[in-house]
Amino acid sequence: MSAHPEPTRLERPAPHERTAREDLEAISLAPGATRAEGAGRRAVPEAPDPLRTCFERDRDRIVHSSAFRRLAGKTQVFIFPRDHQRTRLTHALEVAQVARAIARGLRLNETLVEAIALGHDCGHGPGGHPSETALDPYLPEGYDHAVQGARMALGSLNLCVETLDGIENHSWSRPRPMTPEGEVVSLADRIAYLAHDLEDAVHAGIVKGDELPASVRELLGAHRGDQLDALIRDVIDQTVTKGVIGFSPAVAEAMADLRRFNYERIYDRPASRRQAAFVVALLRSLMDYLLANPTAVPEVAASPEPTRAAVAWVAGMTDRFALDVAKTWLGWRTEPPSARGEGL
Repeated sequence: MSAHPEPTRLERPAPHERTAREDLEAISLAPGATRAEGAGRRAVPEAPDPLRTCFERDRDRIVHSSAFRRLAGKTQVFIFPRDHQRTRLTHALEVAQVARAIARGLRLNETLVEAIALGHDCGHGPGGHPSETALDPYLPEGYDHAVQGARMALGSLNLCVETLDGIENHSWSRPRPMTPEGEVVSLADRIAYLAHDLEDAVHAGIVKGDELPASVRELLGAHRGDQLDALIRDVIDQTVTKGVIGFSPAVAEAMADLRRFNYERIYDRPASRRQAAFVVALLRSLMDYLLANPTAVPEVAASPEPTRAAVAWVAGMTDRFALDVAKTWLGWRTEPPSARGEGL
């Protein structure tokens, strides 16, 4: 039965099963691209799905996970995002779009880059990057959102090795990913956050587009659309020409200039530092209370590693939930320091 009076007629289409798409990958993807056939290596072995490739299953699991949904309430640049300001969720979607555009141009596995991109920031705590500073002292190895995402936030999904590696190593401070698709996501993440964070800051009145360094305006443009187009095209052209995934020297330098500008004018401005200090104080207060009162959260009390479980629980919070818990547990009545755009 159809919901419409005159349903669309199809000429008995054959189901496009997993094996057919794997065969298509074998002939359509570039040499060196990651193929789904023969992949699907998981910590707990699973029988192949009849309709979906292993990376399609990974993507679907990430999208349906609570860790992914919570990104909607987590800081990208501005704490307690409002109006059209980006969240970690919209950032993940934008990274996926950029990564797929590059992968398509290079004939890499688009589904794998999408899975990695959608999951790449699931390990971020509330309040953005200051959450890493806040949680660092509680783990012997320190807190890294990329590692946390792959091993804890998404650890129960039994994702493929290739997907987990791309998530765990998407940060430039981490080792190079094992697949070219993982490398593409690492570049797409930087492309997306530099262009989009700048756009949010311009809309918040923190900076103006005409204040950008000359190298950025001349090579990348002053607006988000031009910048994304220039950076995506450069990665594709450079990779096709040199056979190595990356930017041309001139564009890499312009991108470095944009990154320095963003840090000086957005991320490290006084209002951002005040709010970063607020996030650190908030999350450490929650951690200290929880370690002193582990029965407040059953999964922490039941864990053989209560400190690690407490870190995972606090890291999984949204911005607003973290503050609400602090108000309940600790009697906090303080809101984050106000500033135009509330930038972190």
